[in-house]
Amino acid sequence: MKRTFPAIIILITLSLLGLFLLQVSWFQNLLEVTKTQLNNKIHEAGVSVANELGRQTHSGQTLKLSGRSSLSLGRNFPLNFFRQPTVEEKFAAVEIQNKIRNAFDARNLNKLKFEFAVTNPNDDYEMFSIGYEKEFWDTINNLTVYCAILPENTEIETIPALEKLIIIVPNIEQQVWASLRWIIVGAIAFMLVIIAAFYITVKSLLYQKKLSQIKSDFINNMTHEFKTPLATISLAVDALRNEKVQNNREKATYFSNIIKEENTRMNKHVETILQAAFIEKQRLVLKLSELSVHAIIEQTISNFKLQLQDRDGKIQLLLNASNDHINGDEVHFSNLISNLVDNAIKYSTESLQITIATHATKKHLVIRIEDNGIGMNKETTKRVFEKFFRAHTGNIHNVKGFGLGMSYVKTVIDAHNGKIKVESTLGKGTTFTVEMPLAVE
Repeated sequence: MKRTFPAIIILITLSLLGLFLLQVSWFQNLLEVTKTQLNNKIHEAGVSVANELGRQTHSGQTLKLSGRSSLSLGRNFPLNFFRQPTVEEKFAAVEIQNKIRNAFDARNLNKLKFEFAVTNPNDDYEMFSIGYEKEFWDTINNLTVYCAILPENTEIETIPALEKLIIIVPNIEQQVWASLRWIIVGAIAFMLVIIAAFYITVKSLLYQKKLSQIKSDFINNMTHEFKTPLATISLAVDALRNEKVQNNREKATYFSNIIKEENTRMNKHVETILQAAFIEKQRLVLKLSELSVHAIIEQTISNFKLQLQDRDGKIQLLLNASNDHINGDEVHFSNLISNLVDNAIKYSTESLQITIATHATKKHLVIRIEDNGIGMNKETTKRVFEKFFRAHTGNIHNVKGFGLGMSYVKTVIDAHNGKIKVESTLGKGTTFTVEMPLAVE
């Protein structure tokens, strides 16, 4: 796993990087292709409108000039000048704008914005749209298309000067990107899905790695916990086989009690493990009844007298709650208090001082269990309720257990619809605050 995990991370990262580079290259190519296609369609639309204007403008009668401008070859052969009408004389600006709009729509350029102008053969403006002058000078961002307005069936080489249709498309790059908006959104969404899948995969691998380490530590710890009492029992049995011990009633009773105590100790370990497995498989089932929390606390404290004497510890009770009755499971709630007190004793220093205080609010009973032990750092405080997690105690003393006590406490409190929080300072002590709903009167 140590070698495989980094390899997986590197391979997935390289795959994501390669996919990202391919996406960027694809975007660039798509942008160029789309821009070229758009330019071609705009040119096609401009040419079609210019041809239509040329056909409709020059298909009618020509205009005859006045007699003063005529030439004569004689009285019977006068020559008169005739000229073709202009686009301005045939069409209004709105009509030309509609023609361009229709030509754009026919080529799926519905949302494309444009400005236009028509010039005469001398390149003077006959007409132009409202925003034409403003956009004409921006040659960097805008696309400008020039289309000659040709009479029908006329080649441009045969005519020295022509009217022109000028079409300007503002912010062509921006409009190209706008046309690709949904494609870009889809590609980004696709990349985000892949990155999310990568994140979840890595997170799952890290969790599995962490879980594997925790279980490995748990097995090692459990082996140690069972090995010690088994070794003690083995020594006690060997001692009982000795004839001198058999003949001494007091010694025989002493070693028999050792075997009994170690056997009870192993049974407690087995019960703890089985209980944890049971809670993991199904929801904790409670046998609810009205409980006096103060009575449970006092009864639980009496079970720790010997341990407190060994540690030179004291417990101060400040049971000030005016109402200490809750609806709870007596066995599980007693175990909850017992685990919190046991935890305070385990992680204590010299001159242990534990304070258990209660007070009541309108709807809740609050229990505070405070000690002056070794305390916890921020990382340990965050993980204290994780299953199999055990705080590092350094060289203070050997703390035994499977790391299931605090997980069990959290499970019991959640089952009672209560809350628990922990506050701790390394080297100064820890405070657990339990909040439980009061019994409804």
